[in-house]
Amino acid sequence: MSADVPDGWNDRMPWVPGNRWDLVSHLDPEPPRVSVIVTHFAQPRELARTLAALSRQDHPADRLQIVVADDGSPESPVVPDGVRLVRQEDRGFRAAAARNLGASVATGDVLCFLDADTTPEPGYVRSITRLPALLREAVTVGRRRHADLAGVPVDAPIAEVAPSLELPEPAWLQDTYADSGDLLHADDRSYRYVISAVLACSRAFFDEVGGFDETFSAYGGEDWEWAHRAWQAGAVLAHVPDAVAWHDGPDWAGRDDRDRAAEGNRQSLQLAQLIPVDGSAGRGLLPRTPDLEVRIPGELTLAAAFVCVDSILAAFPRATVTLDAIPPGTALGTDPRVREGGSSHDARVTLELDVPVVVMQDSSLPAALALLGEGDVGTVQVTTSEGVRIGRAQNRRARRRARRWSDEGGLATRTVAVEGVHVLRPEPHVEAWVGGWGAPERFV
Repeated sequence: MSADVPDGWNDRMPWVPGNRWDLVSHLDPEPPRVSVIVTHFAQPRELARTLAALSRQDHPADRLQIVVADDGSPESPVVPDGVRLVRQEDRGFRAAAARNLGASVATGDVLCFLDADTTPEPGYVRSITRLPALLREAVTVGRRRHADLAGVPVDAPIAEVAPSLELPEPAWLQDTYADSGDLLHADDRSYRYVISAVLACSRAFFDEVGGFDETFSAYGGEDWEWAHRAWQAGAVLAHVPDAVAWHDGPDWAGRDDRDRAAEGNRQSLQLAQLIPVDGSAGRGLLPRTPDLEVRIPGELTLAAAFVCVDSILAAFPRATVTLDAIPPGTALGTDPRVREGGSSHDARVTLELDVPVVVMQDSSLPAALALLGEGDVGTVQVTTSEGVRIGRAQNRRARRRARRWSDEGGLATRTVAVEGVHVLRPEPHVEAWVGGWGAPERFV
């Protein structure tokens, strides 16, 4: 076994370490019961083409349910016998709500989401549902190719006609899949490469994570928010290049019927409220849910509490610090980032200190905690440069997986010695700290 594989793990277990879907890539499960949820609005021709393609899948027909989730089209779509149709009233663009409506009537063990204008090749369902059938936490994204299908008969075999009519694929997406090994090397920002038009996951995991966020009421963003939430819950992300579906028309960036800057800004602003990781959230504003929570136990002197908390917030300005009790007579009680009592947050990263510390300006602690944004690391044991343990940091993925499987082996633990962090003495020199002229011996 690889050094990255926990002792005792084998490919018959219901989880894999980290994002290592490759460890079960040799397995072929029994064909699962699949519900394909096709989101539709006023695209009868595109819908007819996609439903015709779904009727030609090589997945067993008796284990395949097709649900059309209509987002309030002016006219009710026509669907063949055996296809379930659910509709919601037209209150603007509500693809997230339509997908949730479709999922609510789905009977499959694996959910496969498609858009009406995205037509799958015959092996699509089999390919994209294989990993979710093996792993409850697997979230797979297919390959969405683009073609100009205007004038093509809706019953024409898509794999035969589309390649000669192909339009460019987004280069940034192709490059990312190639560079990440089809998302094998995923991290906290990999949600950006998950597209709901070609998405599959287990029904159990979808129910646990929760459906798409129905506050999204314009084009785009709801799939990234859901994928981020799934990743934080312990998802195993995988791109499946053999699961090909053809979108009728160019990629979003290649269309000329929208105000690109305004739409991009709207999406980014909404996501910034919901995804607090660096590169997605604001760079100075406090997030709704803290990205980092630092917990400091025990009763501290006023001086030790002040220096410890102030130094942490200087190093991590958007963090939240939780104390057993906020000492009176300091500025700690007026800072909204400082809170008292047991934590009620679900921060992406939680650092539990064993002792009060001072974090100096040249500290390597941020780099150590950055390891928790990688797909395979769940816990970082933090020590001083002299090897004295000062705390334990863990990410949300590790907490959720440990709760799900009653096993902390799913994500790796690293021990990191950090420079510039020192255990505080009970009475550190506050004047030296606030004045910025104190060497470590003033505090240690």
